Amino acid sequence: MGEMMKEEPGTDTRRRALAVCLVSAFMTGLDVSIVNVALPSIKAGLHASEDGLQWTLSGYALTFGLLLVPAGRLGDARSRRTIFLWAVVLFTLSSAFCGFAWNMNVLIAARLVQGMAAGMLNPQVSGLIQQMFHGYERGRAFGALGATIGVSTAAGPLIGGALVTVFGADHGWRWVFLVNLPIGLALLPLAYRLLPRPQYVHTRPESMDPVGVLLLGVGVAGLLLPFIQRHQWEGAAKWLLVPAALLVLAGFVTWERFYRREPLVKLELFRKRSYSLGSAIALFYFAGFTGIFFIFTLYLQSGHGYSPLQAGLAITPFALGSASAAMVGGHLVSRMGRRLVAIGLSMVIVGLLATMAATALVPGAATGLATALPLLVAGMGSGLVISPNQAITLSEVPPSGGGSAAGVLQTGQRLGSAIGIAAAGTTFFGSLDEGWAAAFRHGLVVVLSSVCIALAAALYDLVRSHRDREAARADA
Repeated sequence: MGEMMKEEPGTDTRRRALAVCLVSAFMTGLDVSIVNVALPSIKAGLHASEDGLQWTLSGYALTFGLLLVPAGRLGDARSRRTIFLWAVVLFTLSSAFCGFAWNMNVLIAARLVQGMAAGMLNPQVSGLIQQMFHGYERGRAFGALGATIGVSTAAGPLIGGALVTVFGADHGWRWVFLVNLPIGLALLPLAYRLLPRPQYVHTRPESMDPVGVLLLGVGVAGLLLPFIQRHQWEGAAKWLLVPAALLVLAGFVTWERFYRREPLVKLELFRKRSYSLGSAIALFYFAGFTGIFFIFTLYLQSGHGYSPLQAGLAITPFALGSASAAMVGGHLVSRMGRRLVAIGLSMVIVGLLATMAATALVPGAATGLATALPLLVAGMGSGLVISPNQAITLSEVPPSGGGSAAGVLQTGQRLGSAIGIAAAGTTFFGSLDEGWAAAFRHGLVVVLSSVCIALAAALYDLVRSHRDREAARADA
């Protein structure tokens, strides 16, 4: 296959292009968490059932996770810029349909399409960063991306609560979706002008591995569905999907190993310790990271009568800590490597333990104030985990495969989020007979367990790297 390298854009253009990528990441990340606080408003405005409300959340997560790897591969093979532009168009249109939905079926369908658009968009962002930046600059760019993701995820409940408060319970939920319209419309001309053309021009079309796409899609859907539909799908039969999905994914791995033309996922990536352990850290950390917001907002709103806006304000220290530390982490990751991630994970554990202690010592309505400092510490730790880990994980991936590699990494994050919310939520609801504070602390134990596993993986990488250096010195 013949390829010709295209000239990279200048520094100023790359910075402006990065800003476009960050705004798009903020927009898609915001829609992961902003809808949570709008659910009562959706229920009032559309007379929605519990099943309908659940699909408003889980449908987005499902299609988001399904599209990440195929879209990343498509961007690598054809044009990240083109996929980015079409994804923004699709996300903006689906947001409009969500905001103007006249019944729950329209809202759910629009959310499914919105999730697809987000799944198309996100791997292009990581792939474009891989393409435009190198070395120290790449670490800083991923630091900015991590700060953006952290802020968007944590700020979602705050922004959503404010919109519902301002526009009222019956129609406030519509503005949770319509807020994306001006962002998307502004992004399109900027992305068209600033994003780089393909770095690699392929002289012949590449196969998109349709069998691999089908096997991976069925496997990921089978893993996600039991977790995101755990309350609506009654009985234990749903859990049979998990072993069935694992068998399908085993078939996917076998197919990819022997499909030599253009595999969807290059399995040799997992032979690189930086990539395999980084993917494991991302999966387990996101299982804890996402669970924090879920059980904490439930605890404050249901246990202490906080309004959506008040609950969003209570989680803001985490967002501020995450954003500030992520920018610092982007500067330090090239020097400190995985050690920085281990420090961040340790800070998250310390912050969450302090949060647990604060809820025990201050169990009343002042809990939100008592947990502010512990959540700030946990947020700062989170900022040293997400973007540095992504930079390290993708550090040995060639730019030509950056989108598909990022898609696999982000699929693990989505799986981790679904599993983490299910595990923490099940523990939380199963402990309510002991009181809201006790239920929150039990859920937090599940969150801490996931973060501790991520820390163990980071420490293992550090030990192995140290041994490799010692062996290299001995050979010299």
